[in-house]
Amino acid sequence: MHYRKLGQSGLDVSTLCLGGMTFGEADATSMMHGAGSPAEQAWAVLDRAIEAGINFIDTADVYGHDGLGERVLGQWLARSGKRDQVVLATKVRFRMSPGPNGAGASRLRIVRGVDESLRRLQTDRIELYQIHAEDGTVPEEETLRALDDLVRAGKVHYLGCSNYTAWRLVDALHTSDKRNLHRYVALQAQYSLAVRDLEREHVPLCQHFGLGILPWSPLAAGFLTGKYRPDAPAPADSRYATDRWKNGLKRYNTPRHRAILEALDSVSAETGAPLAAIALAWLIGRPAVTSVIFGARTVAQLDDNLRAADLVLSPEQVKRLDDASAFEVGYPYEFLARLR
Repeated sequence: MHYRKLGQSGLDVSTLCLGGMTFGEADATSMMHGAGSPAEQAWAVLDRAIEAGINFIDTADVYGHDGLGERVLGQWLARSGKRDQVVLATKVRFRMSPGPNGAGASRLRIVRGVDESLRRLQTDRIELYQIHAEDGTVPEEETLRALDDLVRAGKVHYLGCSNYTAWRLVDALHTSDKRNLHRYVALQAQYSLAVRDLEREHVPLCQHFGLGILPWSPLAAGFLTGKYRPDAPAPADSRYATDRWKNGLKRYNTPRHRAILEALDSVSAETGAPLAAIALAWLIGRPAVTSVIFGARTVAQLDDNLRAADLVLSPEQVKRLDDASAFEVGYPYEFLARLR
């Protein structure tokens, strides 16, 4: 496992980050094979991740019903004795309770949210506390002052944001500097071979201001594992076979997405690595990316993804993946890219 500074902070995190979005959720396939309760499955994955050198774990208060993801992770932290080996990240913003103040990025919601997260996580501090999405109804200075108070109180060590538009992120950084407040050190955003929109504005922004990028959905909800093929029905035990996801594969039935899978297949044939590891390794090598957040329901899935940590793609293989996944950026982005 390799480690990098999170943006311009002094915090060292593994280049792979274990995402806890599914912690505690039932997985029928695993339970049929005697893998234990959903919580026990998550604990086994966490044990293996720490053993492999992952020190970075990301969750959010809204993952699972009534904070289930945080509660399962908190139980593992308490029983494992490995709290000091973990860089713990969680998020606040979306609705956790009824009423007008049950959601958002107001001071009230943030101060209440961090205490509730600390209780569920069974810990006294959170290394990286993130605003899950910008809140256009709340002045950014109010959000930042509330977060700054949490850092000064020792409840939180570093600050991050997720799913921010570029202009709002620049405004937040400017406000932090102007008001002498602790600033965001990381941006969590959707980024993968299938979804490269972040490269238009956010990647150069993060490079310029020194933020670390933490991609989420790096495998495009499983599409980049090769398990799903655009012209074939989804496996019966997969998410895309369910009513909720059954139309999800249609978005990937395009020449570009088929080219991405073909490029992944060819690199896999050359390296012997699974498609998921190749997709993750490609992301690890992108500008400004610090750590890639991925989920794993089973230890076997985790082990496949762990191969990305030491997988070195050749320049030719990277270019093949770049070319297959390229998107039309258009004016003025194409023009500006030529000037850089």
